[in-house]
Amino acid sequence: MEIPKFKTLEIFQKSPNPSVFHLILNNPSLKSALSLDFFTEFPKALVSLDQNPNVNVIILSSHGDHFCSGIDLNAFNSIMKSQSDDQGRVRERLRRVIKGLQDAITAVEQCRKVVIASIHGACVGGGIDLITACDIRYCTKNAFFCVKEVDLAITADLGTLQRLPGIVGYGNAVELALTARRFTAEEAKGFGLVSKVFESKSALDEGVYSMAKGIAMKSPLAVIGTKEVLLRSRDMSVDQGLDYAATWNSAMLPSADLTEAISAQMQKRKPTFAKL
Repeated sequence: MEIPKFKTLEIFQKSPNPSVFHLILNNPSLKSALSLDFFTEFPKALVSLDQNPNVNVIILSSHGDHFCSGIDLNAFNSIMKSQSDDQGRVRERLRRVIKGLQDAITAVEQCRKVVIASIHGACVGGGIDLITACDIRYCTKNAFFCVKEVDLAITADLGTLQRLPGIVGYGNAVELALTARRFTAEEAKGFGLVSKVFESKSALDEGVYSMAKGIAMKSPLAVIGTKEVLLRSRDMSVDQGLDYAATWNSAMLPSADLTEAISAQMQKRKPTFAKL
């Protein structure tokens, strides 16, 4: 499939094998701030990668010195502008705009393929929204993080307040969101926000790519099923989550992937799975 082109993003693949694709925030002059164009393009990019049978894993990173400095403040001016004096209509439009921005971030979870965040430099405001929607997060030693919105006199509304507590714990999320303090890579690791801290950007790139390759070589059906069941179970009781997992496996278990995995184990070779 042809790789689409975007203004605020870049998509590329280092090599045809394994099935790992890079999705890169491409706005280094503004420290990878999220523009209105980004919120239009990002879900389209994820849909294209999701539908591409050559893609098993997506690495989300950025060009420049920082992963993401938050939402482009110029976007706020555009969002707040209105041609109407009717405050009811102004607020209804604003709600629709916010819902659209939320949907762009939620597109990470709606993508069947695993999305790994590779973070360096600043990850602030909207950057936290973005990484908390990802499946796995890694960062460099010099990365730093901040739930910045309260300092801008707004309530974070694109997913941080909903997703961060489930990742770092409610108490930690409250403290970080209310103080808007900057916290380090080591703190992020201690909180469980990131799974591993790398010494440098080059080590991060190499390490994340290695992790992605390992996942990309596994059964695609098993990987997308694991992501789906984890996300659904997050908002369910244990009994409900178990029931959903049983329903999923009753549909997906009789697959060629299972036969191939068992044969490979018995023959002591690496399995080869068909594309999705």
